[in-house]
This record gives sequence, structure tokens and C-alpha cells, in this order.
Amino acid sequence: MSFSLDQLDARIAARAAASPDESYTARLLRDGVERAARKFGEEAIELVVAAVARDRAGTTAEAADVLYHLLVALRAADISLAEVMAELESRTAQSGLAEKASRGA
Repeated sequence: MSFSLDQLDARIAARAAASPDESYTARLLRDGVERAARKFGEEAIELVVAAVARDRAGTTAEAADVLYHLLVALRAADISLAEVMAELESRTAQSGLAEKASRGA
């Protein structure tokens, strides 16, 4: 399968331009970053529950929801996927442990 996060992001952008009466995405964005972030959090919790239960199909479905709601929350916060990917890329120059230590985590 070749569907990418960039394609999902483009689909979200297109749906954001629709009427909130016709698009769930547009409705989430109209309601603001707080609602979009809350929905992301709800989906993340559902992913954790499915993963801990070792529910493969549930984990897959919830992971898809998490990715969708993450991109909606980013759009609501006016942060592009490219910005997030650049941040991830900047972190690949060092090991994960060294990167975490540099943040004081």
C-alpha cells in the first residue's frame, strides 16, 4: 500500500475547506485546537487500551484514528506536517538516548 501521511494531510486540507455541516474534519477544525487535541487524546487512549489487550485489529484501527486526529490537531494549531518531519529528521543525527538526555527528559 502506498498511502502516505502526506496524502492524508492533503485530504485533511481539502476537507477543512468544506462546510462543517458536511465534513467531520471541518467541524473539528471549526471547534478549535482544544477540541482537536481532546479528540487526539481520546484516540491515543483507545490505542493504548487496544495495544495492551494485544488486539491487533483494534490497535491497527486506533492507530489510524490517532494519525488522522494528530494531523487535524496539528492543522488546528497551525503546525505543518513538514515542521514535525523536520523536527524528527533533526533528531536522527544522534541516538534516541542522547536526544532524550539533551532535552533533560
